Amino acid sequence: MIHYIRVMICMLAVVGSVCTGRAQTGLIFPPQEQHTHGSSLVRLSNGDLLAAWFQGTGERGADDVKIMGARLTGGAKEWSKPFLMADTRDIPDCNPVLFLNNQGKLFLFWIAVEANAWEYSIIRMRTSVDYLAPGPPVWNWQDNILLKPDDRFAKEVVSRFRDLPADRAGWGGYAPRYDDMIIEAARDPKKRSIGWMTRIKPLQLSSGRILLPLYSDGFNLSLIAISDDNGSTWRPSLPIVGRGPIQPALALKRNGHIVAYMRDSGNEPTMVQTSESADSGFSWSAARKTDIPNTASVELLTLQDGRWAFLGNTVSDGRYRLTLLLSDDEGRTWKWRTDLENDENKSGSFSYPCLIQTKDGMLRMTYSHHRKGEGESIKYVVVDPATIRP
Repeated sequence: MIHYIRVMICMLAVVGSVCTGRAQTGLIFPPQEQHTHGSSLVRLSNGDLLAAWFQGTGERGADDVKIMGARLTGGAKEWSKPFLMADTRDIPDCNPVLFLNNQGKLFLFWIAVEANAWEYSIIRMRTSVDYLAPGPPVWNWQDNILLKPDDRFAKEVVSRFRDLPADRAGWGGYAPRYDDMIIEAARDPKKRSIGWMTRIKPLQLSSGRILLPLYSDGFNLSLIAISDDNGSTWRPSLPIVGRGPIQPALALKRNGHIVAYMRDSGNEPTMVQTSESADSGFSWSAARKTDIPNTASVELLTLQDGRWAFLGNTVSDGRYRLTLLLSDDEGRTWKWRTDLENDENKSGSFSYPCLIQTKDGMLRMTYSHHRKGEGESIKYVVVDPATIRP
C-alpha cells in the first residue's frame, strides 16, 4: 500500500531557489520559447552542482539542438547563466548524461541524431579532469562509443520473448506479430549496431565496472554499455528484452543483483517495466510490468540508508504528474509517496528527471518543466529523505 505524505515545497522563484522547511525548488533559467528537455545532474568534488540539458527549436528534427549546461556553486542560491556543453554542427544533439567516475574523471555522454532519426543516433562522449572553475568544464578528450552486438543479441531476443506471456498483438489477421518483427530485426548486424541512445545516469559497481544504460527506439528495448577500464573502452551487454522496456534506470540489490526500472513504450496498460541481472549487468531477465503506472519517464536510486527512491510519471495519460516514491524492501512495496508536480488541469508537462543523493543526504533532482503559454525550463528540487515518513 502507498501512503501519501506531506513535504513542504517552497514558493517557486523564476530563477534561483527559495527555501523554507524541508525542501527547496526553483528554475535553473527563466522559461523560454526554445524546447529544453532531458536534463542530467552531477555533484563535483568542490561541492558545485553541474547540470546539462538539450535545447533548440525542436528535438531530432531540428538541426540547431545542442547540449547546454549551468553550474550552481557551493553556497550559491542562483544557478549560473547557461553555457554551451556540446554541439555537433548541423546535427541535433540530445539526451545528455553527466557522470563522475571513482577516479574523479567527469564524463558527458549524449547522442548525435544522424539523418534526424532516433534509429541512426550515435553515442558521443567527452571527458574532463579540469572542471572546478566557473563556466563549462575544459574537455580534454572526445570520442564516439561504437558498439557491435554479435549474434548472441539475436539469440537472446528469441529466448527472452519465449519467457514472456503470449501476445498476439498485430494490426490485423494477416499482419506480422510484433515479436516476430523485432526478432527479424535483431538478426541484422547493421540495425543492432546503431541507434542506441542515452538517457539515465550510469551505475558504477564496487569492482569498478561502469554500466551505462542505453535504449533503442528502433528495437523498442534496452541495452547496457559496459566498461571495465573506468570508461576508456565499452562493450555491449545482452539486450533487455520485452515489449517496450526503454530508458533503464539501475539500482544495486543487497544480494549483488542489479535491477532495471524502465519506461513502458509497449502495449497497454502502460506500467513501469523491470528486469534483473545476476551477473553484474551482462545478461538480463525478460522485462515485465510492475504495478506502477507510467507514460514517460523513470529514475531509480539506492539511498545511503538502504532505501530505494523512484522518480517518474505515475500516470497513464500524460506527463502532468511527477512522483517521488520510497521503498524499504527493494521495490517490493513503496510505502512513502509525494508528488513533486501534479497539474490537475493536465496542461503541464514534467518529465525526464535526474535523481542523485549528495553527501549531506539530500535528494537533488532536475527535470523538464513545461507549461502551456509560459515557456520551458529545467527545474531543480531538493528534498530531505529523512523527512519522508508514512
